[in-house]
Amino acid sequence: MSFAPGVIRDSIVSYLSNIDGPATTYEIVAAVQHHLGEVPASSVRSYLSLNTPRIFERTERGTYGLKENSRIPHTNSEFPIRRIDRAELFFGDCFEWMAQQKPQSIHAVVTDPPYGLVEYTEKETTKLRAGKGGVWRIPPSFDGHKRAPLPRFTTLNDADLVALRAFFVRFGNHVKRICVPGANIVVASNPLLSHIVADAMTQSGLELRGYIARQVMTMRGGDRPKNAHLEFDEVSVMPRSQWEPWVVLRAPLEGRVQDNLRKWGTGGFRRPSISKPFGDLIKSHPTPANEKKISPHPSLKPQGFMRQIVRGVLPLGEGIILDPFMGGGSTLAAANAIGYNSKGVERDAEYYELAHSAIPKLTALATRSEESNTEEDD
Repeated sequence: MSFAPGVIRDSIVSYLSNIDGPATTYEIVAAVQHHLGEVPASSVRSYLSLNTPRIFERTERGTYGLKENSRIPHTNSEFPIRRIDRAELFFGDCFEWMAQQKPQSIHAVVTDPPYGLVEYTEKETTKLRAGKGGVWRIPPSFDGHKRAPLPRFTTLNDADLVALRAFFVRFGNHVKRICVPGANIVVASNPLLSHIVADAMTQSGLELRGYIARQVMTMRGGDRPKNAHLEFDEVSVMPRSQWEPWVVLRAPLEGRVQDNLRKWGTGGFRRPSISKPFGDLIKSHPTPANEKKISPHPSLKPQGFMRQIVRGVLPLGEGIILDPFMGGGSTLAAANAIGYNSKGVERDAEYYELAHSAIPKLTALATRSEESNTEEDD
């Protein structure tokens, strides 16, 4: 396959601009192939060699970055905004939105990003909305109940995983700049991919603080071998998933925790009560049918769980929570229910309108009490 002059070079520049830092030759080759298709690795290496030091700079053996004057400048865009109670909803690309925010203006991030990336491309969301699946697995109905679609993360290839890592490096760089010192960043993930998310975001200078385990029975895993289920009826190909990892990171502190709390109001988690610390295991349940009816987003998380996470990330109950991948609006609804200020960004027009209509209804719901991080007596 032949490419017009400059296409491979521009793809490299775009990738390095997005991650806002250097990358290995292997990562650059994989990213270009993910973007353009079958590009010989030798062609990518040649472009790097021929354009160094004019466009690229070699930061160490086998690693390249962009010279400062070669970066793609961020555009100053206008983002439509709506307000619902204490929440602000922005329509547009979250990376462009974050690039225009003031440094140290966000106090916590709680989000469920498209951590497979492929599943929220225009091609795959069109298939999903048409009920045709694609990368989304449409589970069969069970006992008369229609089950929610699930993304097939086992279909991701090496190039997809490199693109995934670059995505979260880029995300981490933006988050670190706009968050105050000590801000909590809590990111929903998947047992197969959480290690990539954590590693990529710590590359941006964020501190990994562990994982919150959402204890919930999902429909992932546990299946017998495909087309051999009768022969191997006592075998599960992989464990049935009964938890969902949420990666917990923190923007570096300014001084000690107590110093950071006094100056920025951040640096820890809000306790459910004086006698009970915030825990990393939260009992949950699949999103209730009444919530999915209000906001039929394929990745909607239940309010009973989201309110615990959202309440906990602001240790003094003050500040602004950001959800840059707003989806169906569950994070902002939880913040409104608790009385926190929040901002959400969504680039899909249908999901943006969905969140706008769903947030007031989700906020008004009463959630069932469970033995967890919820506060009964505070």
